[in-house]
Amino acid sequence: MPDFDRTAHWQTVYSTKGEEEVSWFEDSPEHSLDLIRKAGIAESASIVDVGGGASRLVDALVTRGQSHVTVIDLSAAALDTAKARLQLANNVMWIVSDITRWEPDRAYDLWHDRAAFHFLTDVADQNDYVSVMSKALKLGGIAIIGTFALSGPEKCSGLTVARHDAGSLERIFGQQFKLLSSEPYQHTTPWNSVQDFQFSTFVRSRYL
Repeated sequence: MPDFDRTAHWQTVYSTKGEEEVSWFEDSPEHSLDLIRKAGIAESASIVDVGGGASRLVDALVTRGQSHVTVIDLSAAALDTAKARLQLANNVMWIVSDITRWEPDRAYDLWHDRAAFHFLTDVADQNDYVSVMSKALKLGGIAIIGTFALSGPEKCSGLTVARHDAGSLERIFGQQFKLLSSEPYQHTTPWNSVQDFQFSTFVRSRYL
């Protein structure tokens, strides 16, 4: 789909649907928070939430006292929804950008992505994503990548997705990132259907 405009698609989604009208909505992102806690990330660490959209993970991180959080998404409308909830937060940076083209201006301790990477079905886009993640993460930094599992949906928001397991992600990220763990997760949508996810945690192991 060479003429597909990712930015326009997601801007339309978030401009026309409420928070709880999308399948990926979580009132409280407990699984992501648990993985961040397991990674041993200190409150003084910097975290980037990729494809964060209107997710409430940033709310939880601000409440926890995280010193710096960046939320990046294609949709300005999605970020506006989150910003409206966190008008007094002065430790959050909001960035509207395609993650495959983003130029990070700092090094992060943790990269979190719940359900953005699996929308990248083109190998070139996947490689660009890895390149950006390599620039953004410190040596020893942690990356938490959540995608649809092999048994998960084949489409989401009208788009075909690339389903993954730990092995497929390790082949994509393995040159500079070491797989630490992987686990299944079942997400219940707002209309009570269940979607199979998998979350893999990597460490930035070396520079090329």
